[in-house]
Amino acid sequence: MFTTLVAVIAALVLGHLAPVFMAAARDWRWYGRWLGWLQGHAGDDERGGGRFWLALPIVPYVLLVALLQWALDGRLYGLPSLLFGVMMLALCWGPRDLDRDVEAVIDAEDAGSRDTAVGHLQAAGGSMHENAPTLVEATVVDALRRWFAPLFWFLLLGPAGVLGYRLLAQSVQGPQSAQVSTASLEGGQWLLGLLEWPVAQLMTLAMALVGNFDTVFAAWRQSASRWRTGLETLGKAARASVGAELVEEAEEARLSGQAPVDERYPELRDAMSLVWRMLLLWMVLLALLVIAGWVG
Repeated sequence: MFTTLVAVIAALVLGHLAPVFMAAARDWRWYGRWLGWLQGHAGDDERGGGRFWLALPIVPYVLLVALLQWALDGRLYGLPSLLFGVMMLALCWGPRDLDRDVEAVIDAEDAGSRDTAVGHLQAAGGSMHENAPTLVEATVVDALRRWFAPLFWFLLLGPAGVLGYRLLAQSVQGPQSAQVSTASLEGGQWLLGLLEWPVAQLMTLAMALVGNFDTVFAAWRQSASRWRTGLETLGKAARASVGAELVEEAEEARLSGQAPVDERYPELRDAMSLVWRMLLLWMVLLALLVIAGWVG
């Protein structure tokens, strides 16, 4: 858990201090070429279009990282294992910086730059509309796929777990999905949804704790009664929570006699603030578990 805490901080710091370097390090085009090569050699037979064909390109890399993870465990007081974990999580984080993409949407000066910024924000999934509620949903879906899911699977399985999740997410949601057959995409989407379901539930719980609990709980209960997926539940809870926070801020401004803040996409600002508070809660819990382990 200490490794996870250090790795998350390193991933966030490196993304802001060395954005060009990290963007180059998180370039997954090599994986797209690997997918294309395998798909070309598989041809149009059943293996090339099988539901679980994506295991073929992903499993070798995961096994290699798992072997390195095992080989480094316990050596030199755990320092090589720590550095390896920090490197793997930093590489699998993102691949784009979420807060920078949100700021680009808010600060866009013309239609062209706004469309580009919105496209980057919606690249990880969610509705493709450009209204405020769908951008809020895209922000939390991006937060899950860029931050929270890598953090969750790194915490559970270490470097091998986070690499497996990132390769699967790139295969299904990234530009590399163009190299994957329809049947393989369906299988990958099913598996990705399975891996993201617990993360979405934990994010919804964190959202309730750092936001408007009653609003988030009501949205979660309504979504659960209709058998929505984890991402649908998370998106609905985020829209409800952000809407409630904006109403509260407007009421506070009215009671204090202040004019409401004039800014574009205030929903996005609140959504990003909500995501940061959720990540902070996760980090605080990790830090408490680390301290408890040291004390114990």
